[in-house]
Amino acid sequence: MRKQNIFVTVDAVVFQKNKNKHLILLIQRKNSPFQNQWALPGGFVEDEENLNTAVVRELFEETGIVYSNFKQLKTFGKLGRDPRGRTISVAFVGFSEANAIPKGADDAKDAKWFAIDKLPKLAFDHDEIIGFAISHFLLSPPG
Repeated sequence: MRKQNIFVTVDAVVFQKNKNKHLILLIQRKNSPFQNQWALPGGFVEDEENLNTAVVRELFEETGIVYSNFKQLKTFGKLGRDPRGRTISVAFVGFSEANAIPKGADDAKDAKWFAIDKLPKLAFDHDEIIGFAISHFLLSPPG
């Protein structure tokens, strides 16, 4: 059997309701690829880590926000989504408390809330992930 060269990452789609608007949490990337562009908080899963632990850890490391009530949203893995190599990302979705204040840390230069209808240019395929989350979680909530 040929050894695979595939990386697994997690992405945190964190919404917040502020008055009548939905906001989403983004980080500004400190490093390449897509240096200085905005992206979802997330990163590589460690070898001995489960997916839920990884998304909670990445969110905290990059934004300082503690949140653990994620629901798995969808897996994204089209070819070319990450210039560093073949990467499969498991996206998770959740709602943060209205008073959660992010602070960019680790490999995030900055972190802040954006109105979902006023997003900046996004890194990777995060526009696709956010679009899926909005249409499947905000517009037609589960349950």
